[in-house]
Amino acid sequence: MIRLEGSAALFQRALEVLPGGVSSPVRAFRAVGGTPRFVRRASGALLEDEDGCEWLDFVGSWGPLILGHAHPEVVAAIHRAAAAGTSYGAPCRAELELAELVVEAYAGIEQVRFVSSGTEATMSAIRLARAATGRDEIVKFAGCYHGHTDSLLVAAGSGLATFGTPSSAGVPVAQAALTHVLPLDDEALLREFLGRRGPRLAAVIIEPVPANHGLLLQRRSFLQTLRNETARFGIVLIFDEVISGFRLGAGGAAERFGVAPDLATFGKVIGGGLPVGAFGGHRELMKLLAPEGPVYQAGTLSGNPVAMAAGLKTLEILRLEAGWERLERLGEALQRRLDPVLKRATLPAQLVRLGSIFWLCLQEGEPPRSTERIDPAAPERYRHVFHGLSSRGVALAPSAYEVGFLSLAHQEADLERFAAALEAVLTEAATVV
Repeated sequence: MIRLEGSAALFQRALEVLPGGVSSPVRAFRAVGGTPRFVRRASGALLEDEDGCEWLDFVGSWGPLILGHAHPEVVAAIHRAAAAGTSYGAPCRAELELAELVVEAYAGIEQVRFVSSGTEATMSAIRLARAATGRDEIVKFAGCYHGHTDSLLVAAGSGLATFGTPSSAGVPVAQAALTHVLPLDDEALLREFLGRRGPRLAAVIIEPVPANHGLLLQRRSFLQTLRNETARFGIVLIFDEVISGFRLGAGGAAERFGVAPDLATFGKVIGGGLPVGAFGGHRELMKLLAPEGPVYQAGTLSGNPVAMAAGLKTLEILRLEAGWERLERLGEALQRRLDPVLKRATLPAQLVRLGSIFWLCLQEGEPPRSTERIDPAAPERYRHVFHGLSSRGVALAPSAYEVGFLSLAHQEADLERFAAALEAVLTEAATVV
């Protein structure tokens, strides 16, 4: 039986000292209702909350835990690194070795700069692009989330999609005015806009696998058009691979689609569960960064030895244990189990998946590739599905717009359990939604 007394008491305390009781908005369960779970430990594919309840986890700390929670080799690497010092504010071997792995794996990257979050990575990449081009304006796509830096909090996804907010208070109008927003999956409009505005644009940034407003899988032709048109006007193309990088494979979405950007940003997996971000590109761009060039970017905890050790060990295990191939097979196995369940459901439902990233799309018709094609009724359907699964000990993200993640810790039996729980929940939900 699922209990939440301990979490409820902690949440009441948290409301006094944390805005909304949380340190990141989606965690507050506002989109689905109810009380957030306070987790006290996790291992493999399982979470345990403060009430002692156990949950089969498909959130994975929003994506970084590709090996599962508390993988023993990653934990051991963290312990060894911490015992040698938790922060140096100086270069370390693990930083160099992780950089070498990223450069080796990702097409077009010759140098990489580590930061402490995906937000820092995208913010720094935009600054670098502006310096390289001498231009101020940028383009992003509706529903793509690139962190909470001012210039990118315009028609963003993630928590902003959850609360239906197109932007954020506190973002200066003048700053937002430098950001143009285009719809995804519209090649004609893309060509037309860049044809008019291209000479003024410093950068176009996109999640090549948009995964913060649902999983809006893009056609390769759209990404290739984006590559061709940005090159035509000397615009820096930035792939935000904070979610897709090193999850879809060593080469990320760039390798999957065969389209290489000028700059790419990373996070999640390369941190192995610790706070790490990075951005990289070819040497001619990266040499503009201080201390070699005029673009200032710095961080006391950038290249932190403990975080570098966690990321390095995670990537080593993925490479040595054919991790990406195994994750692809797990994703296929999940699809085989869920597709029949979703097809039998009277509630409109389908699975959208790429590799080990998946999304329960609760609407009919072709899966959406742009935000305006998402059924506005889907979040209410998802609320019932979320709580029904939760009551059966299966944890998905508390938002209809967030995706799920598989890890190497998930077993065939976990997928069977998920499918059985989902079938029961969809049967129940059809009577109330």
